[in-house]
Amino acid sequence: MKILLASLVCATSLLAHFQTVMTDQSVVEQKNPKVSIQYEFTHPFEQQLMNMQKPKEAGVFFEGKKTSLLPNLQSVEKNKMTTWKSDYTIKEPGVYQFYVDPMPYFEPAEDKFIRHQTKTIVDAFNSGEGWDKPVGLKAEIVPLSRPYSLYAGNLFSAKVLYKGKPVPNAEIEVEYYNTKGLKAPNDMYVTQVVKADGNGIFHVALPLEGWWGFAALIDDDEKIKHEGKSYPVELGAVLWLKTEKIQ
Repeated sequence: MKILLASLVCATSLLAHFQTVMTDQSVVEQKNPKVSIQYEFTHPFEQQLMNMQKPKEAGVFFEGKKTSLLPNLQSVEKNKMTTWKSDYTIKEPGVYQFYVDPMPYFEPAEDKFIRHQTKTIVDAFNSGEGWDKPVGLKAEIVPLSRPYSLYAGNLFSAKVLYKGKPVPNAEIEVEYYNTKGLKAPNDMYVTQVVKADGNGIFHVALPLEGWWGFAALIDDDEKIKHEGKSYPVELGAVLWLKTEKIQ
């Protein structure tokens, strides 16, 4: 029994944690300006949720200004776990970046805290401008390819920033939000991994339609005390985008 339990803990720890921010539409038209935003803490490919506390910060970044969405957050129970949602009505053209800074999550199996600053980017009314602007998060992925109206099969490029500066040779985990019940050949296929170049730039092909998450994992310069001990923090720069198939 002890051997089995240890194996289960090890297998669980191998699954990549991802904070999510996903919207019901990534290209908004004037006939439907209301955007619904979903926040989860999950293993995306395996669809294994974890409880998510109310985040420290959740908002939308538009034309250089942050607007808090915390007053609009509502908890949602999903598979007996707590997730969150909010709504936002868009009133003018532009690019809207929906982001969340969650409460740090302590992972005993890895002996560290996990804090993934996460965003997704939405275009409203065919604006097409501003999708490559940083929100100003401590850890952030800034797209170099337009992060919406992407087809399955497109190549996506982006840059990893920490404190506003590129992160050379950053390691990026890539995972598919698997609502289709797809099966990986084995656990090593669940999370793809790429490395950025010396300028923090990486490229990933996206073979399937649906939501894709990118998490650049960085050792933060801050630690968190827990039960009398200081623990390191895995600070994740996380970006979600959606691909579509050609009809």
